[in-house]
Amino acid sequence: MNKLRAGIIGATGMVGQRFITLIEDHPYFELSALVASPSSAGKTYGEAVKGRWKMKTPLSEKVAAMEVLNSEDIETVKKYVDFVFCAVNMPKDQIKAVEEAYAKAEIPVISNNSAHRGTPDVPMLIPEINYAHSAIIEAQKKRLGTKKGFISVKPNCSIQSYVPALEPLRKYGIKAVNVTTFQAISGAGKTFDTWPEMVDNVIPYIGGEEEKSEKEPLKVWGKIEGDVIVNATTPLISAQCIRVPVADGHLAAVSVSFENKPSIEQIKADWDAYVGEAQRLELPHAPEKFLTYFEEDNRPQTGLDRDLYGGMGISIGRLREDTIFDYKFVCLSHNTLRGAAGGAVLGAELLYRQGYLY
Repeated sequence: MNKLRAGIIGATGMVGQRFITLIEDHPYFELSALVASPSSAGKTYGEAVKGRWKMKTPLSEKVAAMEVLNSEDIETVKKYVDFVFCAVNMPKDQIKAVEEAYAKAEIPVISNNSAHRGTPDVPMLIPEINYAHSAIIEAQKKRLGTKKGFISVKPNCSIQSYVPALEPLRKYGIKAVNVTTFQAISGAGKTFDTWPEMVDNVIPYIGGEEEKSEKEPLKVWGKIEGDVIVNATTPLISAQCIRVPVADGHLAAVSVSFENKPSIEQIKADWDAYVGEAQRLELPHAPEKFLTYFEEDNRPQTGLDRDLYGGMGISIGRLREDTIFDYKFVCLSHNTLRGAAGGAVLGAELLYRQGYLY
């Protein structure tokens, strides 16, 4: 089958830039359209991001020469794409409207944004965990009145360090989770050059992040009932989210209690044996191993381990007894790869293999 044409809405931002690096040489998709606000439209992409290219890999001449399309001109964008990734920086109600407009124009939308995560018929995919939630797309298309157009989202970057580690343990009846996340500045679309206030500093607040961290896992673990995804009611999750002076990588310190407490050996064995649908399908951006446990007392470390399996693997360490809960451990994920653009690309790869994108 020929490659599908993929556009990026919000192509000039940090996550949009990351999307470019991930799909520029993709086996399923070809980069066919760079879409941004009217202020960037009509410029070459190189002109639009001059002085603002934040990726470590250089901007290719081919991409730099592409003309930026106007995100408001959906009919023109539609000529160039089979589906789009969305990573816009706008108020939530505006994002909802933009994504639904594209979907109703029969353009599938794979979103990095949070606007539709709470929409009951929009799947919020971590392919290794809830790949079956894509079935709700058929109900969503009925609501939208579309044949092909739909919206799929990825979860918040904060939960993609610890929810994967909890997934293999759900069979023991997880009762309660207490988590503190230590989140990189790239999660705010920043670098140390653009946010010097973060150097030698910690900020104990990230707007909206704690609510997302407590509620979104329940949708990931929910079930399709009729035309909606019904959120799980357990476990109870308490989260604190803290911004730390790290370029990339979200670390989570987790405490957990169970209905049926497993042994440390059982937990480690469950993590080691876990294989998700992304691995079974051998999706291009699926890590060879989803969960990796480090026995060293000082691992995982953000600087050492965030790029595990191309930044798509989850690192775990320091599993031990807890004095209040049953156990505690730490987890790590790369927030702009697994947690943002990479997670969305992996979701698109899943939907491609499931037949939803063509």
